[in-house]
Amino acid sequence: MELNELTEVTSGFKERMRRLALFDPLYELERKKMKDQLDQPIDMKGLGLLSLLFFFEQKIMRKMKTGTKDLAKFLQRISARQYTLDIQTCEEIATAIIMTFRPATGKKRSYSFFNWEEFKEDELEYSLLKANNFDSITNTQYYTLDEDGLELVFATKEFYSEFQLSINQLMLRKQLEKGEFKGALRQINEMRIDVESLNERMLKLRHEIQRSIVSEETFDRYKQLLEDIHARLERENEEFTELRQFVKETKDRLYEKDYHKKEAKTYKYVLEITNHLEEVHYEHSRLLEQSIELKNHTLKAAQESLYYTGIDAFNFDQDINAKIIGTPLPLEAMKGLLHPFLHVQQEQSWSPLTLFAEQNIREEREESVEFGFMELDDQKENNYQQILRKNYGHVMKLMLEALDEGKNQLSEILTYIREKDNPLLNQRFLYDFWLILHQRSPVSSGPIEREEDDASHIMDDALALLGSRTLLVFEKGETLHVTERFSIQEMEIVLKEDFENEL
Repeated sequence: MELNELTEVTSGFKERMRRLALFDPLYELERKKMKDQLDQPIDMKGLGLLSLLFFFEQKIMRKMKTGTKDLAKFLQRISARQYTLDIQTCEEIATAIIMTFRPATGKKRSYSFFNWEEFKEDELEYSLLKANNFDSITNTQYYTLDEDGLELVFATKEFYSEFQLSINQLMLRKQLEKGEFKGALRQINEMRIDVESLNERMLKLRHEIQRSIVSEETFDRYKQLLEDIHARLERENEEFTELRQFVKETKDRLYEKDYHKKEAKTYKYVLEITNHLEEVHYEHSRLLEQSIELKNHTLKAAQESLYYTGIDAFNFDQDINAKIIGTPLPLEAMKGLLHPFLHVQQEQSWSPLTLFAEQNIREEREESVEFGFMELDDQKENNYQQILRKNYGHVMKLMLEALDEGKNQLSEILTYIREKDNPLLNQRFLYDFWLILHQRSPVSSGPIEREEDDASHIMDDALALLGSRTLLVFEKGETLHVTERFSIQEMEIVLKEDFENEL
């Protein structure tokens, strides 16, 4: 084999040994020779693994106060059909197991090995159990699984802890499809522990990034690691979204078939699954935000600190002047040494393409070029006003016809217009007409104030149809959706004779 192939074989040797070292306490328990009251050998390795599963179960159930006596009661109950043990012997076994997983000194366990990747004696530390709380009244110490303990429990399922959450998601989907709601609820609780473990790893990774980036190589390695973590979290988040939708559809289907009445227990499990899955998804989405923050801020800050550390460590007199003055360097070497500190060469050039650029060509006159908006011709403006005045007159005619038939609501008038002239409902000026009437109410056929005496008003044709009558417009609270494009508020139109005399 070539040298590079040998390097690939030994790559990550320490991490592989760490995974093997996690099983070392179980084999240490196997070497302990303990017997029950009938002088029968006790399987200490098996009880050690059961103890880890017991602490894992307590973590799932969120029972934070688990001590030696609780473990002893569990071991006595689970081994009752195999061994004859009293509670005192079970407490001795529980104490021996806890002391093996977590030494009495409080320090982490250590494991020595020869590192074939670096060809040196090496040592690593790990911790399966950690102290969780202490009751000073009863003098009781409580324990819980540490991160390495969780990894050992997951390793017994034959997959890596990094993919534990993804695999749990797949298992949850299968259980939901089969209708195993009780098992699905437990699966969600395991997923919550996975998310908590990932959160602790993210915090450790944040501190490790801030502490360990000392070169561009380490920066690139952590950058790639964060990209992999972010990609995996995004995939898991998509799966969470699909799981939530699947659970929602399951709950709706059970509710439609009246399962919440026929099988209340099943429906209760589905409701608990919905709530717990929402909690786990929320915590996981926070992990996704942390990965983005680590990638965008923490990693960038570590790179900047690396840059400024290099600046602070750089001494111009010692690193540059001493090299040039103290050591007689050839001219070529001096150019290479000074090149990073010289300005980039700048050259002003002229492009022949400027000949084809757009130019402002004008005759030599007194008038100046004005840059602004084009103004509307008076003739075009007059034509537009004439058309609008005729349109308003047509709308007024239709409205008066509707009022004569006793239709004084705007919705009724619009229905009348739909029958008489349906395309009119898609014209903007129709709705502007109602707004003008509402603003000027009460409206009569009298003259409208104008800025110029000669100018005609766009409402002249419409108001001329009123004669001696006066039009009053009152707004209502409803909104009329006439077409897909236009909506208008409901109004009440009242037509009165000699309104001024009545006042």
